[in-house]
Amino acid sequence: MSKRTIVTLPGDGIGRAVLDEALRVLDAAGFEADYVEGDMGWEFWCNEGNPLPERTIQLLEKHKVGLFGAITSKPKDEAARELSPKLQDKGLVYSSPIVNLRQHFGLDICMRPCHSFKGNPLNFIRRGANGEIEEPMVDVVIFRQNTEGLYSGVEWSDPPALVYEALMTHPKFKKNFGQSPKAEISVSTRIFTKKATERILRAAFIHARKNGYKSVTVGEKPNVIRETSGIMYKMAQEIQKADFPEIQLWNTNIDALMMWLTKNPENYGVIVAGNMFGDIVSDGFAGLIGGLGFACSAQYNPDTGIGLFEPTHGSAPKYADYDISIVNPVAMIESSCMMLDFIGENKMAKKIRLAVAEVIAEGKVRTYDMMKMRGMADVVKHGAASTREMADAIIAKL
Repeated sequence: MSKRTIVTLPGDGIGRAVLDEALRVLDAAGFEADYVEGDMGWEFWCNEGNPLPERTIQLLEKHKVGLFGAITSKPKDEAARELSPKLQDKGLVYSSPIVNLRQHFGLDICMRPCHSFKGNPLNFIRRGANGEIEEPMVDVVIFRQNTEGLYSGVEWSDPPALVYEALMTHPKFKKNFGQSPKAEISVSTRIFTKKATERILRAAFIHARKNGYKSVTVGEKPNVIRETSGIMYKMAQEIQKADFPEIQLWNTNIDALMMWLTKNPENYGVIVAGNMFGDIVSDGFAGLIGGLGFACSAQYNPDTGIGLFEPTHGSAPKYADYDISIVNPVAMIESSCMMLDFIGENKMAKKIRLAVAEVIAEGKVRTYDMMKMRGMADVVKHGAASTREMADAIIAKL
């Protein structure tokens, strides 16, 4: 059987540091693959005016599976100022390459697991009824609609006349905003389609059934955002009743969900939401399991077999400049495990996850975040494990 080719996308900042360690772990676990690196990120925006060159899209079209490190995104005006002088004043506008990848390949299903590791000193704790310390184990998977909603990119400042006139046909817009000068109005749309909404809902229910979760929670706001949140909850009711009657359907407003996750996180199993609310609630649950150093994700299109796997943390450029990398590679390693599951290498993924869990439970090797240190360049001198040392410990368990 020929080796699979994986597209690696280090991106910006700490992306390369964590990706390199994940590749070492994959190699130690026995995963045989050829890796081809794709160009993506801030460097290519500054020098080429495009953070996602067409050559990188072609690589993913050919090989279908990508491992992605992290990306830097900056506000529009700041991005324009950092363009190469030869590209200035050419009307180029920065847009997130990761969002563009999701939309180009229809990677509309985003799965973000949040599972506690026993022995992690960053795990959520609370006091019980008699003052005793409780440490509930979190086992939640968030399904986030990845290509629509507020992240769809359909927005304007000083909207075109046709858009403004269309908005003025809505009585609430006309009453509340019609007196504002058009040039002072900015509009971002929140678009849900039935096709994409059904797809993310079914992915959530299928995952719940396959993995023994008892409930699926819609984390939206249908009592206020009646059309978009409303359609998701209505369709969830129909799908649950017709095809998944054994799984409970819960409807918890996103604001209430953010409160309940810090009271009774163990009550939740699978959560499904639109793009913005899914992003928020996944970060909330990530905080309960130790932070973004433990937060992995998969985004994929089941029809095309294209998948992209990444930690949900940012590029953290400050840390990228340190002589010794100190960031926690677990999120990237766990994302690599999600890639293995995606391509059918489930036993290998399980083996790596077990090694990660053993290192964390043992507690001898901990990165600076696990030791509750500030992310300074000298933390290794004070006992924190470097990025490489954490990967070394996981490889030793393998």
